[in-house]
Amino acid sequence: MEASTSAPLYAVLGRPVAHSRSPFIHEAFARQCGLAVRYERVLCPADGFEATLRAFAAGGGCGVNVTVPFKFDALALAPRRSDRARLAGAANVLRLDDAEGWFADNTDGVGLVRDIEQGAAVALAGKRVLLLGAGGAAAGALGPLVAAGPAELVLANRTPARAEALVAAHAAWADRHRVRLAAQALHECGERFDVVVNATSSSLANAAVPVPARVLAPGALALDMMYGPAAAPFLRWAEAAGAVARDGLGMLVQQAAEAFLVFRGVLPEAAPVLAALREQLAQEAVQASPPPQAPPASAAPPASGSP
Repeated sequence: MEASTSAPLYAVLGRPVAHSRSPFIHEAFARQCGLAVRYERVLCPADGFEATLRAFAAGGGCGVNVTVPFKFDALALAPRRSDRARLAGAANVLRLDDAEGWFADNTDGVGLVRDIEQGAAVALAGKRVLLLGAGGAAAGALGPLVAAGPAELVLANRTPARAEALVAAHAAWADRHRVRLAAQALHECGERFDVVVNATSSSLANAAVPVPARVLAPGALALDMMYGPAAAPFLRWAEAAGAVARDGLGMLVQQAAEAFLVFRGVLPEAAPVLAALREQLAQEAVQASPPPQAPPASAAPPASGSP
């Protein structure tokens, strides 16, 4: 379905944002559901999230997906908040409701859990889980991960105080779900976890994986919230350690499906959109690869293998 200029306008706001696949995903969901939508990427100045959001709303915007590093800012600007956004202390979805103003939600954790349990077919109940990072992405993931019922969940961060604050905010939630929840520094987070989720900025910064391979149990699931080239070093590290490596593309699509429900009141099917997105990325990778080099003219022809 072609989007007209009268179709509801949405966008992803962040810094950086040029790489975002959200327009592709939300436009695919709209076609699937028979709905019209316009969807844009909006780059925010480092200190200009609020001004950018106001300008987008003044231009007819109905809602936004929020990516790094503005998820805490997004929550602060919304007078109404879902329980999961309030628990996370961060928001990745803002919906503008006329006179009521912005409504904040957080779909990151729901998307992550769905991708782990449905996409990777790994049940979290009773498992030992390590979550790396304490920024907006980790904050959104923590509550739904706890609700999935792992036996133990360790939140590890380079600055332990940030992890400790997140754990304290989720302590009652963890008690309610009978989950052992603890905060640790990255260098002493433990070992042999069944599931390891990287929510740090190491992939975006092209930095080394911030923990040793001993954090992985044999056959563990190791998931990086990034995807594409940014996730490649983490995935190689996980595979070399004998883990099952998974990028964040499935999480991205699943959280977007939940965001589409917040925006439009319809939950689309994620699987076909994920398949189409992986195909698109594969085609782009082929197009970006350098052409094979022709052998020098003086080189001998290769052996044909024929008698």
